[in-house]
Amino acid sequence: MIALKLKKEQYLRRRKRSKKAFANKDEMRLCIFKSTNHIEAQIIDDFSQKTIVSASSKEKEYSKKKVTKTELAALVGASLSKRVKGKKINKIYFDRNGFRYHGRVKSLADAAREGGLKF
Repeated sequence: MIALKLKKEQYLRRRKRSKKAFANKDEMRLCIFKSTNHIEAQIIDDFSQKTIVSASSKEKEYSKKKVTKTELAALVGASLSKRVKGKKINKIYFDRNGFRYHGRVKSLADAAREGGLKF
């Protein structure tokens, strides 16, 4: 029980620390969220407080595929980068939302970079 509480505190500390970097930026950010089964990514314009583009592993096109969670995160990252091309957004900030840059988070980021996003 103590270890679980410690992990939650570490996550919240990382999340708070990563939010400081975006406080005064005019550019958009790529914010991710991952649960035990799914991963979601969205590009947010903090100035107007609107979500520009989003992609998620909960979408219908991914429900039939039999792939690992890491491969699924890469598919979501590639899908997000395709949707962004129509919006003419090139440079963004990567907000990992307190999650470690490892595994699914890294896979999503690498796929988004391969798709043409710069962060």
